[in-house]
Amino acid sequence: MESITFQLNWEPNGFQAPYFLARERGFYDEEGLEVRFVEGHGSPFAAEQAARGAATFALAGASAVLSVRSRGLEPLAVAAVTAKTPAAIYTLRDVFGEPLEQPEDLAGRTVAPSATKTRILAAQLLENAGIRDEVDLRDVDPHTHHRVEHQLLDGDVDAAVGVVTNGLELERDHDRPADELPIGEHLGVYGMTLVTEPSFAADNPETVRAFLRATARGWAVASREPEAAVDALVSRNATLERRREIEREKFEAAAGDLQVTPHVAETGWGNHDGDRWRRLGETLAETDLLEGEIDPDAAWTNEYLDADAPAIRDYAERAGRWR
Repeated sequence: MESITFQLNWEPNGFQAPYFLARERGFYDEEGLEVRFVEGHGSPFAAEQAARGAATFALAGASAVLSVRSRGLEPLAVAAVTAKTPAAIYTLRDVFGEPLEQPEDLAGRTVAPSATKTRILAAQLLENAGIRDEVDLRDVDPHTHHRVEHQLLDGDVDAAVGVVTNGLELERDHDRPADELPIGEHLGVYGMTLVTEPSFAADNPETVRAFLRATARGWAVASREPEAAVDALVSRNATLERRREIEREKFEAAAGDLQVTPHVAETGWGNHDGDRWRRLGETLAETDLLEGEIDPDAAWTNEYLDADAPAIRDYAERAGRWR
């Protein structure tokens, strides 16, 4: 067995359930891999760990991959996990005063972002809708620890920027109707990716292919058996049992709305679409998130995706996510 490390972007949650299921079902073992999962501290940290060789693989947002590359490191995305960003603008109906259904509804409102990257995506969403100058999109407050829910609960802001299911969590926890506006439905940019260090991939191509095959199997089976996926997640972190419903919602959002697109249905699981990377690069280029110039096309490769593996080639059908 070959021992490898997998750096997660955050603590275990529903978005990560397929990886835990893949390990529980022995998919990594069958590929000759002993995978040690490491809890994370955000996508930039995960991408940097992979780029420095401190982790064999990492789960990181595409914007973080480009940000880390702008600092001179070279995380390489070897699979695109979610074709759409999980970022979302959410609100409570009794705060907003009406349903939040489209970007134009945010005109004249105050919006608080939870992190710099989601703020940038929200700004681009508003720009595309032609209302950027009509919205008070606040700067990220470093004292919120990436949590802006209390500002929304207190009515200090009209909406917040986080990820899909944040609104559902508030609705469940406080019994107040919520609405979510998924940014990924309006911006064609990538969300989560699997990354490694380029020289490791070049020297160990079969290890990379094996990891991706097993992971694709995990995603496909999890899509068919979502409760089993959540069970595997809870086995890792028992405290999530009380949040089981929300964790399943997170997984369902990732596996359905965020992951399977016509491109994935045609080319298979994990396959990169260069247009989405270039569009993301253009979105980030005018921000202070990037510390130097980047080439979005150098940040990804399809070289290590085993196009003949059924779980990759026929992913959409096997996952039951395409008609």
